[in-house]
Amino acid sequence: MKTFEDMGLIAPLQRALKDEQYKTPTPIQAKAIPVAVSGRDVLGCAQTGTGKTAAFALPILNHLGQRNRKAVSQRPFVLVLAPTRELAIQISNSFSTYGKYLKLRQALVYGGVGQGNQVRAMNRGAHILIATPGRLLDLMNQGHIDLAQIERVVLDEADRMLDMGFLPDVKRILSRLPRSRQTFFFSATMPPSIVDLAKRMLTQPVYVQIQSNSVSVDKIEQKVLFLQRDEKHASLRSIVTADDADKVLVFTRTKRGADVVARKLDQSGIKTKAIHGNKSQNARQHALEAFRKHHVQVLVATDVAARGIDVDGITHVVNFDIPVDPESYVHRIGRTGRAGASGIAISFCTENERRELREIQKLLGSKVRLITDHSPASSGQRHRSSRPHAKGSTTPRSTSRGLSSGRSSTRSFTQASTASGKPKNKRKQRKGRNARQRVKQASK
Repeated sequence: MKTFEDMGLIAPLQRALKDEQYKTPTPIQAKAIPVAVSGRDVLGCAQTGTGKTAAFALPILNHLGQRNRKAVSQRPFVLVLAPTRELAIQISNSFSTYGKYLKLRQALVYGGVGQGNQVRAMNRGAHILIATPGRLLDLMNQGHIDLAQIERVVLDEADRMLDMGFLPDVKRILSRLPRSRQTFFFSATMPPSIVDLAKRMLTQPVYVQIQSNSVSVDKIEQKVLFLQRDEKHASLRSIVTADDADKVLVFTRTKRGADVVARKLDQSGIKTKAIHGNKSQNARQHALEAFRKHHVQVLVATDVAARGIDVDGITHVVNFDIPVDPESYVHRIGRTGRAGASGIAISFCTENERRELREIQKLLGSKVRLITDHSPASSGQRHRSSRPHAKGSTTPRSTSRGLSSGRSSTRSFTQASTASGKPKNKRKQRKGRNARQRVKQASK
């Protein structure tokens, strides 16, 4: 399918796509939409930022628009499950954009806010229900939502939805759905164990994979910095204050860590906000909107809160803490370099994080630029990356110019994370050479 017009979508959808200046479908859209429109179950895997939401939203809207039915109180026709509130809101916005010329209602159901408005929306009737699993089960148990009429169900970020944390809730929800339904699973990563599980939940699915087993990150310049734990804050400030750091998204492993990083940056005069599970929904939306409108330069987030962050123009992603789950690395760095743009991803790695680094390498199967031997706290001098930056090149400038003086080298993740995991101690090397020279002089 070379254009959206070739897909035979109904006129209101074609009109909305023209408004958005959508002409050529992305690879995941070109392959998944015709299969979904035909009524088959779909297991879709494509890199983040490649248009997966439209790949399932357009077939669903096409189906609903053709049927043209009235919404029924408490009984939606479509269910979309998402792991986080932010992602649920993002999906809802996409449905509203593509379906603006269709007379369809949708309801958003998620935790962290009062349920009153959500219950009223379901009582009025909604064609499409977009929900997080926990709040959906709560409202189902209270009798406010009945899934008996569901015809289409979507699991977005299926790898996260089907991990140990969400799997019990997902199974309970799917058990309440009609057997005769169409099911879509979409995600940026799809490990074999998740593929096997998804296939048991889908009926003869068509597996649409746009990437190879090694994740495609061609547009993202990836770097890893080996440093001590107490050097991380100084390195982050150096990166954020560099000339090419316009919008910076920082990831931490814990909610407390996100608050600490945000507070220290803010105290340094860098406008920063943090989002994580302990923040109220209003606070999270306010922080995200401030970041989107460039009222703050830096947004600090945890993995759970980061699902669904879709902000244009993110120049840098910084992994302040390397994620335990290697798939999370792909989702993190995919917040930059979206829609064909380029971006820079920098990961801080301490001795205790080398095992996680090796797991990421196994997933990526690609070489990653490594900057070593920097000492941000001890020197005010700056250096540029050893990689040449040709005049007129479209490759982003290296953010290492904002780091302190040191050497840079190019190695793979595998080379950087050997069994011992310890970089060579150059001071000991010099001492050894000096000692050998003294012995040699004494023997003459």
